Amino acid sequence: MDSLLKPSDRELVLTRVLAAPREQVFAAWTDPARAAVWWAPAGFTLLTFEMDARPGGKWLRSMKSASGAVYVKHGVYREVVRPEKISFTYNTEDEAGVVDPETVVTVTLEDLGGGRTRLTLHHTGFDTVPLRDDHGNGWSGAMDRLRAFCATPT
Repeated sequence: MDSLLKPSDRELVLTRVLAAPREQVFAAWTDPARAAVWWAPAGFTLLTFEMDARPGGKWLRSMKSASGAVYVKHGVYREVVRPEKISFTYNTEDEAGVVDPETVVTVTLEDLGGGRTRLTLHHTGFDTVPLRDDHGNGWSGAMDRLRAFCATPT
């Protein structure tokens, strides 16, 4: 870890306003059938997906990039507060067996009324700025997929 990193270098924060009620957005994060539709970066294909969205429950997904590289992501839920907050550990392993340091994701959902929800994603604990930025690109693509998913009638 680079000891010269500022706290802001170790954290990623993304905010999106979604045209969907908070309960619907919460379900998109906690229902395996729904999350499997959107939870991958743009250009990635989800290969496997498992989810047990409760404190102590595990999640796992494997996905393939457009170049054919396979990545495994997994973690453990720390907190699940319906319909406002989800927190989980986040681990990444590439096909060469390289494992990134464990990080933590916290998603908060704010009811804005009128069927709209503000989603704030905090992803913390990065050891390098490039690793943070790489995850920022991945999460941005996934947030675009989530926005499209939430705009589709269930």
